[in-house]
Amino acid sequence: MTTLTHSALTVANPWSLVPPLGNLDAYISAANRLPMLTLEQEQEFARQLRDNNDLEAAGKLVLSHLRLVVSVSRQYLGYGLPHADLIQEGNVGLMKAVKRFDPDQGVRLVSYAMHWIKAEIHEYILKNWRMVKVATTKAQRKLFFNLRSMKQGFKADASAMDSDTHRNTLNPQEVEAVAHKLNVKAEEVVEMEMRMAGGDVLLDPTSSDDNEDAFGPIAYLTDANHEPTAMIAAHQRDVLASDGIAAALNVLDERSRRIVEERWLKVEDNGSGGMTLHDLAAEFGVSAERIRQIEVAAMKKMKAALAQYA
Repeated sequence: MTTLTHSALTVANPWSLVPPLGNLDAYISAANRLPMLTLEQEQEFARQLRDNNDLEAAGKLVLSHLRLVVSVSRQYLGYGLPHADLIQEGNVGLMKAVKRFDPDQGVRLVSYAMHWIKAEIHEYILKNWRMVKVATTKAQRKLFFNLRSMKQGFKADASAMDSDTHRNTLNPQEVEAVAHKLNVKAEEVVEMEMRMAGGDVLLDPTSSDDNEDAFGPIAYLTDANHEPTAMIAAHQRDVLASDGIAAALNVLDERSRRIVEERWLKVEDNGSGGMTLHDLAAEFGVSAERIRQIEVAAMKKMKAALAQYA
């Protein structure tokens, strides 16, 4: 077996070479200082991972290619997403590549990993660059990731010809050129350009605006009926209104229960309530005031029962 003498790859814990999270510049600096593997080292580590599931070998393969992820992620900073997040997604792609890499295929890991790194970063950008996805088909994805650079090329050409370089939209000739090169329809180029040029809308303008009358999409996007806490509260009310009330009525004596049911739980067909205090007083042979006292005492018992039930 080949003896590996590189000091940076023979430390007990190679992950200790990477600084803790929170300092992106230090991470990038450390990643750029990590040594690249020779072909023999790369193949040996890859075989150890494939044949023996050696996680330490996998870690060394990942570490030696962190600088590649940093380099690739810089190409996507123009989409306004955090560089750290782009690197993180690229590292996910790198780990997937290391897991699937076959050293007997005759290619270096750097070439194989490039596809996986870009794929993860592309997926992250498409999910997070806009709330509404701007690219769903393969052709649209190709258009999305090439349109920006091609527009910059057109501007550079216009600048060299002393033309107007301040316009932000493509002219018809440029639209046709993009469509022909990327093998898409001219209408798709125009639509993608419009969607990419659309500004982000602040969902809640009151969060950063002193104007109390500010109105934003959050006002009509919110669905209180399906908000988790509201759903829990509604379910609790339903339980108390059915099982809870039934349990609370069971703690009352027969007379108190009838008074409560007639006074609060009974609704006639005409929409009116049940019996009045005087009606109940006549039925039980007591005064209306006594019925009211019984009702108050019964309601206290039910309230205590409901609190215990909840």
